[in-house]
Amino acid sequence: MTEERPGTAGSAALWERDTQLAAAERAIDALCADAASSGSLLLLTGEAGLGKTALMAETRRLAERRNCTVWSARGGETLKSVPFNVVRQLLQPALLSLMPEEAREYLGDWYDIAGPALGISEPGDRMADPQGVCDGLVAAVRRLAKRDWPLVLLIDDAHWADQETLRWLAAFAERLDDLSVLVVVARRPDEATGDRADHLEAIARTAVGPVAALDALTPAAAAGLTRATLGPHADGPFCREVWAVTAGNPYETVELLAKVQDAGLAPVEASCGSLRELNNSARGGGLVARLQELGLAATRFAQAAAILGSGIRVDLVARLATLGPNEAYRCANLLCTERILTEPDLTAGQVIDSELEFVHPLIATAVYDSIPDGMRTAMHGIAAQVVTESGKGAAAASRHLLHVYPDDDEELVDQLREAAREHQAVGAPDAARSCLERALLEPPRPESHAHVLYELGCVTLLTSPATTIGHLQTALALPGLEGALRVDAIVRLSQALLHNNQMEEAVRTVEEEAARHQPGPARMRLQGAQFMLECLHGGDAPAPGRSERLAELARPCTGRDNSERALLMLRGFDAMAHGENAEEVVEVCDRTLVNGRLAPGLGWTDPEWGIELLLMLACSYAYTDRLDRAEALYNEALRAYEAAGWSGGHLSLAHAYVGLGHRRRGRLREAETSLRESLRLAERVGRGLPLYWSATCNLVDTLLARGHVQEAWTVAEQYGFAPPYPSTIVLPEPRAVRGRLLLAVGRTKEGINELEAAEKAATARGFHNPVLATWAVDLARALATEDPLRAAQLAADARRHAEHFGTDTAIGEALRCLASLETGQRAVRLAAQAVAYLEASPCQYEHAAARVEYGILARSVSEIQRGLTLAKSCGADGLVAQARDVLETGRGLR
Repeated sequence: MTEERPGTAGSAALWERDTQLAAAERAIDALCADAASSGSLLLLTGEAGLGKTALMAETRRLAERRNCTVWSARGGETLKSVPFNVVRQLLQPALLSLMPEEAREYLGDWYDIAGPALGISEPGDRMADPQGVCDGLVAAVRRLAKRDWPLVLLIDDAHWADQETLRWLAAFAERLDDLSVLVVVARRPDEATGDRADHLEAIARTAVGPVAALDALTPAAAAGLTRATLGPHADGPFCREVWAVTAGNPYETVELLAKVQDAGLAPVEASCGSLRELNNSARGGGLVARLQELGLAATRFAQAAAILGSGIRVDLVARLATLGPNEAYRCANLLCTERILTEPDLTAGQVIDSELEFVHPLIATAVYDSIPDGMRTAMHGIAAQVVTESGKGAAAASRHLLHVYPDDDEELVDQLREAAREHQAVGAPDAARSCLERALLEPPRPESHAHVLYELGCVTLLTSPATTIGHLQTALALPGLEGALRVDAIVRLSQALLHNNQMEEAVRTVEEEAARHQPGPARMRLQGAQFMLECLHGGDAPAPGRSERLAELARPCTGRDNSERALLMLRGFDAMAHGENAEEVVEVCDRTLVNGRLAPGLGWTDPEWGIELLLMLACSYAYTDRLDRAEALYNEALRAYEAAGWSGGHLSLAHAYVGLGHRRRGRLREAETSLRESLRLAERVGRGLPLYWSATCNLVDTLLARGHVQEAWTVAEQYGFAPPYPSTIVLPEPRAVRGRLLLAVGRTKEGINELEAAEKAATARGFHNPVLATWAVDLARALATEDPLRAAQLAADARRHAEHFGTDTAIGEALRCLASLETGQRAVRLAAQAVAYLEASPCQYEHAAARVEYGILARSVSEIQRGLTLAKSCGADGLVAQARDVLETGRGLR
């Protein structure tokens, strides 16, 4: 780099930034070349003052020169706790320029989900799902980007962006391949921690090319910048001293040279002794001293502006600094003149009513840190009041309340609780947690202490079960939680214990609470929760007589209220799993519905009972051959979660069970599509959870049915589908599916061992539904050669259980198994009977397999061809290949 001024530079801070500017120009050129081109992300990193903001400004200039639409936003050091702060800065101007009906049209179904987070619509009655809100924000930008192409997004100081924005940006960056938009992110290295750091790393991984790391200016560049600013007569020693006292920091160099000009200092060697003092006046303590020289009023104004951090309007600053309007405007103009504050829009050099900003984050930090601790805390308290009275709400004020010293103030506790509710309503549970944790420090009055703990437990239920357990147990030990609220706390505690793998304690918790209540809705709800936990437990055998007690409790229930309906759902699932008569199971399940639909308060998004109970109901229908009812419930769940914006674990489970419905029906291609989407969503929630097992197990099962054995093995290896298994029930049974997988890849001994483990677990729990417990027929086939007597006994038991259960699918599958163990005409007769039953079954894959097997045994071309046609329609490629191979060989067929 020479001492010549950069020819394209619009800012002195752009010296020696040719590489970064060239990368920005290339990215803008690529963006403007084709609306169908892939998007890209540029990442600028560097310590404070190295010119990231100047590069962002120049990128804006370059983009606007190419007629790009540019949206920009900036993180703030004191604003990291404000959810959606940066993404609101980025998107609000574009959205607020639209009429409400236009915004709703552009965002479509995402308007009600993402709108509250963006501050353009009111939140709904329910707690927003954070993942759904994140997906809504991604969809919002995608739709707006298509409207406003070519679009450039600039995010400065991303290390100070709020967690919710960074989560959105990480998700959005992953989808840039199919969206033509340029994202430029600037950040300091190693500034963020925890989840925010993880999100920043995820964003960095999507950047194109190497990260543009900024270095300090070289002595030559500092000399060139000095002479470009002060004139060519600046001598060498002076230029070298400028570089030495600023360490080549571009921001400090520009500020120092401005001060040299203000002081009228000659740029010669004799003036070098004054440079260090001038430089110190632009940073840290020197800046504060210079600010104090401007007077007490200007100092108070700057401090108040630093406390507010964002939304720095002169009227708000005046109230916080206790200044009159005229004095406040005078101070604002003075601070702008002194390059401490700046305003985007100036009229005749005078501050008007738009929002002010600090010229550089370093100045904001220095001013904020200069405020004495006690005074800073008091000012935050006043700022909370100012923000609240300005109409911005409890959530906006909560950032300041978090800094106030605890002082046994119940009003502050109420404000923080209200802020937590507002944060939850827009999908910011972490911000809600911070508010409630701070409320506990106040502390709350005894009569409200338990309520705050309960609310905190609800906030952390899905993100930190162990923390939730502690909060709820403490809340329940305190006075204050009574009636329905206490019952709800107990149920939520049991759910947290379940998610924390403390199943026995979960059951004991609800059982002990139920014993405290007289017969009635509350006790019935607790008993229902207890039975549900026991039904979900996939570990040891249940307590003796549990099914009998559940049957006795449910017998008089008619479904007159939701507590009774819940018990009936549990009873139906338990009876189905045990292989009781299917007609009776369906009759019990039907009593849970109101005019064939879920009752009000028992919907998929209603919080009282949760998703598990409704999935039990749907699966009871699925495994009793009432697939139309099961699929209606599965699809209703999917629609409900998509409409509500719940795109985390709930939506993953919905896709998994829609896939299970397709698999049962024999629509194997559709099943695979749904299950892959379920697994994608489950990956975002976290491995090891029951929902993750549901997605993986069903996908492996479906791939095996399709005949894609190697692909099924790859999925199992990639996603850890192997012991140890979860402590909750997964459908279909993971051991049985893995056993079948091991047999399919030729690991026969391991497969038999896995199926025998499935047999042991199912026998201990009394699960004798042969369609649900498929281990029996698979194990019989596997043992046919080495232990034919045991294989025959297993097949005979499967037939007996199937005939007791009574569905066409169960009986047909048992007969298929028996036929595979026989030879000659007896095998043909059993295979023909299997076809007859499965033809009446809604499970088309099993019907196709039975047709092909019967055709081969009977040597019937027509039967094999019928089976082939069915197999094609199901997407059962392995079965298709088998049928074609027999038909092409043709030996012995007629």
